[in-house]
Amino acid sequence: MKGAKKPVVLSPHLVSPGNEGLSEFEFGMIVCWNAFNEWLERGTKAAGHGDLTFMDVVVLHQVAHRARNRKLADICFVLNLADTHSVSYSLKKLLAAKLVTGQKVGKEVLYQTTPDGEKVIANYREVRERCLLGIIEDDMKPAMSEFARFFVRMSGLYDQAARAASSL
Repeated sequence: MKGAKKPVVLSPHLVSPGNEGLSEFEFGMIVCWNAFNEWLERGTKAAGHGDLTFMDVVVLHQVAHRARNRKLADICFVLNLADTHSVSYSLKKLLAAKLVTGQKVGKEVLYQTTPDGEKVIANYREVRERCLLGIIEDDMKPAMSEFARFFVRMSGLYDQAARAASSL
């Protein structure tokens, strides 16, 4: 069939007839995830903190969210991360870098950003505005919120499928 659109997929052996879109979505998500990961680390490096990993940066932004104290469990819950060890390790690095502080309240530790952490975030925002926002085309903007809702819906489906797979 000349001119027929073939799906762009990472793993053609996983494509199920009638569900090619899922494989296309997964490939696009992988490519986008890797680019986003690279951007977040390089953007943070340009903002003056090159020793932070992707997870460190995400955790820093979550701790700063709405200027509320955050517990480890809350950070993991919001980010949909079951691996508390990775988040805990990032928090230890952020504490050592003096970008967050931790205050023990009962058995929990509540984390908040320090002025240095807030400065890194402000610098990152400037880098983001300078390097990323200007290249987003106007026709892409309306779809971004829609994509975000779609990703949240898909995360629910993947969570459900993961639970089902763990019981096989």
